[in-house]
Order: sequence, then C-alpha cells, then structure tokens
Amino acid sequence: MQRYILGACGALPLLLASTAMAASDADLEKIHVEIQQLKQTYEARIEALEARLQQAEDTAKAAQSTATQADEKAKQIAAAPQPAAASGSNAFNPDLSLILSGIYSNLSQDPSKYRITGFIPGGDIGPGKRGFSLAESELGVYANVDPYFYGGLNFSMAPDNTTSVEEAFIQTLSLAKGVTIKAGRFFSGIGYLNEQHAHTWDFVDSPLAYQAFLGGQMNQDGVQVKWLTPTETAIELGAEVGRGKNFPGTDLNKNGAGAAALFGHIGGDVGDSSSWRAGVSYLHASPRDRQYTDTNLAGTGVTNAFTGASKLWIGDFVWKWAPHGNPVYTNFKLQGEYFRRKEDGELTYDTASPVTSAYGSSQSGWYLQGVYQFRPYWRVGLRRDQLDSGSVDYGLNNVNLARPSFSPSKNSLMFDYTPSEFSRIRLQFAQDKSRQGATDNQVFLQYQMSLGAHGAHTF
Repeated sequence: MQRYILGACGALPLLLASTAMAASDADLEKIHVEIQQLKQTYEARIEALEARLQQAEDTAKAAQSTATQADEKAKQIAAAPQPAAASGSNAFNPDLSLILSGIYSNLSQDPSKYRITGFIPGGDIGPGKRGFSLAESELGVYANVDPYFYGGLNFSMAPDNTTSVEEAFIQTLSLAKGVTIKAGRFFSGIGYLNEQHAHTWDFVDSPLAYQAFLGGQMNQDGVQVKWLTPTETAIELGAEVGRGKNFPGTDLNKNGAGAAALFGHIGGDVGDSSSWRAGVSYLHASPRDRQYTDTNLAGTGVTNAFTGASKLWIGDFVWKWAPHGNPVYTNFKLQGEYFRRKEDGELTYDTASPVTSAYGSSQSGWYLQGVYQFRPYWRVGLRRDQLDSGSVDYGLNNVNLARPSFSPSKNSLMFDYTPSEFSRIRLQFAQDKSRQGATDNQVFLQYQMSLGAHGAHTF
C-alpha cells in the first residue's frame, strides 16, 4: 500500500507539469489570436485613414485647379475689365486716365506720299510726320453707373490737333450665363490687336495688314454681344451690328446696320508657365461711294469710288510664356494674325468724268511678331509684315488703272524700357517696303506715360 502511495506521489508532479504546459499553450494561442485580431483591426483603421487622407488631398487639388482655371479664364477672355462696385466716398467718382505720348520720327521717304501699292487706301495709315510730334494721346473716363451698368468715354488727341471720340459706351454688369452687352461706340472685337488701345501695342505702329484692311483700326457705332461659355476651356463667342461708317465701310444714310461682325476665341494653359489664345473673325461691310485718290496709267491723279460688299476673314493666335507664371524677370509673347478680304461690286473711275464698271478683288496679308523681356524692365521685339495684292479686276477700267503684281512688306525691330507700369520709352527701327520701287528706312523714338487710374488690359 505504501508503495502505491509513493508511486502516486511521484507521478503527481509530472501530472501537474503536464497540466501547466497544456494551460500555457492555450494561453499562448489565445494571445496570438488576440494579437492577430488587433493587427487586423489597426490595419483596417490605417487603410481607412489613408483613404480619407487621399480623398482630402484630391478634393484640395481639384479646388485649386478649378480656381486656377477660373482665374486664367477671366484673364484670357474677358473682353473688358469689370470694375467692382464702388463704395464709400468714391461711390460716384469716375476713374480718370490720361495717356501722354510723344514721338520723334526719322523717315527716308516723304510720308505725305505714303501709299500701300496695290491696295485701296482708307483710314489713318502711314508712318506719321517727320521730326518731333505729339503721338496719339488719350483721355479716358470710366465708372460703374450702378450695379447693372458700366460706362466709359475715351478721347484721342492726334498730332494735327484734332480730337476724336474713340470709345463712348455702356456695358452690362449683371446679366446671367456669362452674357455681356455693350452699346455705343467701341473698338470692334474682331482679330486680336483691334480691340486694344494704341498705348498697349508692342510696337510704335499697327501692322501693315491692319492699315491695308481696316484703315489702321476699326471702331463701331452699334451693339455688341459677348458670351463667355461656362466650360473648363475658355471660350468666348461674340457678334456685332453697327453703322459701319469707318473703312472698309462708309457712312450710309439709311435705317439699319451698315456692318456686321462675328468672332470666337478659345484659350487655355499649358503647364504652369504657358498660356495661349486663338480666334477667328468675320466682318461684312457695305460701302457706298467709298472714294479714294489714285494715279491712272497715264500718270494723272484721279478720284475713284467703290460701291459693293466687303468681306474680311481674320485668324489670330497668341502664345505667352513666363517661368511658373511669373513675368517679372523674364517672359516671351508670340503673336500673329492672318487677313483675307474679298470685295465685289462696282467701281466708278474718275468721278469728274465717271466710267462705272464691275470690280472684284481677293487680297490677303499677315504679320508675326515676338517680344522677349530678357531682364526686368527691358524688352526686345521683332515683327514681320507681309501683304499679297492678289487678284484685282477693274472690268472695263482695266485700260485705265494698273494692277501691280507686288507684295508689300515691312520689318521692324524695337527695344523698350519700362521702369514701371506707368511709363515706357521705346526705340524702333523699321524697313518699310510697302511702296513699289521705294524703301523707307524709319527710326522712331517714343515715350508713353500713364496718369491716373487705368484698368487692367486684356490677355
């Protein structure tokens, strides 16, 4: 009996050890399970937090992209500055701006005999006077009328002491769906350069194509409608009807419109350093007895008159570059336009002893210019102008008037210094071959000063 008790006592420690080991294994397994569960829980929570973080970042990027696109869209396509409603003591005080401009011109050919060979002249064209003279200076008055309308008046003072009204218009401020209506006298929205005032040009003068086809620059007495579409890409569509009294039209004694225009522009960004705008325009005018002086085949001066339809198409393109969108230190602008005009109707040769016959012409021209700011305040620019006299048919009057096969051209090189946004001094050299058989070597020295409030310029 004692032997059994001793044997049982000897086996007891082994049994206890076995039970302890079994309990220890169970606990360890339980701990492993709990750790695995915790790990899975935390991984799921981490994945959820990472998803929320990615969603927040995507939302922020989308908001920033939308804001940037909206800002660039307003800069590129806005046809005119939309001033904010005034408040306080200045609520009824208009913005006054004065552009003072003077020029010295050295011309190798007599400017009083200026003529673009092969093109019917019209408007205010040519290099201006020799020596010192006042360049085109401007006086502008602009203000909000109320929350619904904006108004502007711009006087132009010419070197011959004449004053003209370049613009006098009202413009809507609060129409829905991106629609803007302008009424009165305004620069037409066709092309790229036409809508800009002369003091914003990159060269002293307008390109030959503008002088040949628009008489320098066209303003319109009428109504203009523009629509800025609610799209991610900046798209602007516009239409105009007006009196059409300026070249290529004439002042008509009739009810209704003498000229109409359609135009569209589209623009956008390429990365954060480049932006662009392209457009196409169409102008239809109905001149009546549009008179001009010419020289017949016998070398005698005559006055002729055209009556018919003038149709002009314009394509324009602008590319601007500045590193990361900052133009302060350096920037570059490439700009060009192509013109094509077709006129059909009747030409009266020598209005003193008139001979009227059918007339038809198809002519074209273009310019391309680049302006580079190579350091703060300093820019250099180069422009090439080219015209094609195309085909001209005077009908029965072919025996009286020449039809030259000549392509007028001009090359211009300019340097300007702009110490502030209110002042600029420009030196320009040009070789003008717009007159057959003559080359006009031109040197211009110009200053432009801006006084008073002046709105931002368009793209």
